[in-house]
Amino acid sequence: QVQLVESGGGLVQPGGSLRLSCAASGSIFSVNAMGWYRQAPGKERELVASMTRGGRTNYADSVKGRFTISRDNAKNTVYLQMNSLKPEDTAVYYCIVNSDYAGDNWGQGTQVTVSS
Repeated sequence: QVQLVESGGGLVQPGGSLRLSCAASGSIFSVNAMGWYRQAPGKERELVASMTRGGRTNYADSVKGRFTISRDNAKNTVYLQMNSLKPEDTAVYYCIVNSDYAGDNWGQGTQVTVSS
């Protein structure tokens, strides 16, 4: 059973930065894709960033140029670097990893609040 533990959320001012981490409890085999979703109050969950097993990345238009998804294979950790944060980025952020080994695995969610 793969467990994903998220960290790095918090309160930041507009224009600030945060780095979210999503650490797996064990090795993840045959990864197909990984990504980050977010859900703001009263809104549906949306895909923010994704990465295929080949390393190709994709981003929502609202975050393109500001957010970067990456992975450290040695640490079994997925990251989301968030720069130039805006109040509209305020949401609970969830990581997901899909693999042939364990299917879809979700993090518990971490709150990001952008406010002055």
